[in-house]
Amino acid sequence: MIFQQTWLYWLAGVVLLIVAVMSFRDKANPRRVTTGLFWGIYGLIFLLGDWTYDLFGGGVDGKRLVNIGVGASVVALALIAGFGGVRLGSYHQRTQPEREASAQRLGNRLFIPALMIPLVTVIGVLLFNNVPGLQTGLFGEGNHATLVTLFSMTVGCLLGLALAVKMTHERVLQPIQEARRLLDSIGWAFILPQILATLGLLFTTAGVGSGISWLTQEYLAVDSRFIAVAVYAIGMAVLTMVMGNAFAAFPIVTAGIGIPILVLQHGGNPAVMAAIGMFSGYCGTLMTPMAANFNIVPAALLELPDKNAVIKAQVPTGVLLLAVNVVLLYFLMFL
Repeated sequence: MIFQQTWLYWLAGVVLLIVAVMSFRDKANPRRVTTGLFWGIYGLIFLLGDWTYDLFGGGVDGKRLVNIGVGASVVALALIAGFGGVRLGSYHQRTQPEREASAQRLGNRLFIPALMIPLVTVIGVLLFNNVPGLQTGLFGEGNHATLVTLFSMTVGCLLGLALAVKMTHERVLQPIQEARRLLDSIGWAFILPQILATLGLLFTTAGVGSGISWLTQEYLAVDSRFIAVAVYAIGMAVLTMVMGNAFAAFPIVTAGIGIPILVLQHGGNPAVMAAIGMFSGYCGTLMTPMAANFNIVPAALLELPDKNAVIKAQVPTGVLLLAVNVVLLYFLMFL
């Protein structure tokens, strides 16, 4: 049997649907219906795939209908989140004294399940890349670099989960309760990475980079090398703050400013431009709630009263690094 990447999406979808059912049944949540709908719709999207096209007639029309359905689902998610439909409920947690007693009993062994994830991932990647026939036997012919990493990480997560349940003597469903608590704490921001990555593709396809290039050349003095460098680096940071993802911002700003102005007009080194440009984008990542996986998730994990506490602590570093990047790009790109 050939392992398929779709199965990993189905696993994520099933977990989200279980979370949705738990949310529907949580009478302590004042918005339990909308909270359940939010995670249920999100979970159903993971279950969709090429196999669903045939259910709607197949071919181009079937694919179009499925894509329209996914788009409508995303709009529904935005409406639920926009009207405050995702709220916290009750998660059957231990009392504070019980948690403190458990923490004292386990000590530093609490880190073992978490460390299991990167350890198994690294071991899995090394095995698949060095044991002849292992990758082909499980995944079939072709290049499966991404699937190897995802599969290894999934195995690490499942092993870490099993070990954590055994160590803590918790019920099997308690990890799902904790996942639900974390999802509800993060709320709509949890789906931002996927939505923003898609937005980046749409911006690139729509020619936003060309528009940025025209606006930059028409209204900014990009004949000045320093101004061109500053516009590129700051533009990377600002667009990353808007989109929440430096990888999504990079092709847009680079197509609009980096290549036509810095490389072609001023003769800069494209390798240096790309490296420091991405680093400038990461400065923006430090300063935006749109980068939910970096800034909102840690605040939820640490149960900080201020969801923006991580961002506030990182803003001075982000601004300072961005200024340093402008200077480095100016002096190193044109050597």
